[in-house]
Amino acid sequence: MLNIAVLVSGGGTNLQALIDAEKAGKIKNGRISLVVASRPGVYALERAANAGIEGVVLARKEFSDVDAYSEALENLLKEKKTDLIVLAGFMTITNEKFTKAFENKIINVHPALIPSFCGKGFYGLHVHEAALARGVKLSGATVHFVNEVCDGGPIILQKAVSVENGDTPETLQRRIMEQAEWQLLPEAVSLFCEGRLEVNGAVVTILPPKA
Repeated sequence: MLNIAVLVSGGGTNLQALIDAEKAGKIKNGRISLVVASRPGVYALERAANAGIEGVVLARKEFSDVDAYSEALENLLKEKKTDLIVLAGFMTITNEKFTKAFENKIINVHPALIPSFCGKGFYGLHVHEAALARGVKLSGATVHFVNEVCDGGPIILQKAVSVENGDTPETLQRRIMEQAEWQLLPEAVSLFCEGRLEVNGAVVTILPPKA
């Protein structure tokens, strides 16, 4: 059984999707053992407490720079014997040493079809504002491994979601969460925990279930 740490900075809707999936038996060979928040008092910590999961605050503002924070986070996750790290609305930057320390063991969900509307500055509602401004007819979500390039790691799963007439950034965000993010993220986590993700360079191959 692999130990999963979920990193959060806010309300934790994706964390809740993972908690619900685990309770429903949809995450095979893995359990959420730790939730780390980059800010105190966020609702995601309440979600963790309600589910009986250990919650830890590692506040970014208490560290002088990215390197100091990244080192503290790396030490915490190793101390807790973390096998997989899931970024679920984690709005704090880490350094390249951190991503190398957990190479192909960090998963993130992005609310667009990478390589569209991704990279520096594309987070939260900014992603959906950009998609609507460009007039795309399809958007969606991508789950990918994290590397030193923002939103540049190998893609694990993607799902398209239709953009509808009259959409606002808020309505599009909600539809993408409900129809894509909350489905893809638990699926990708389970595939990882089952040992079914093979990474070759920029390409992830999903292996068949083990006999």
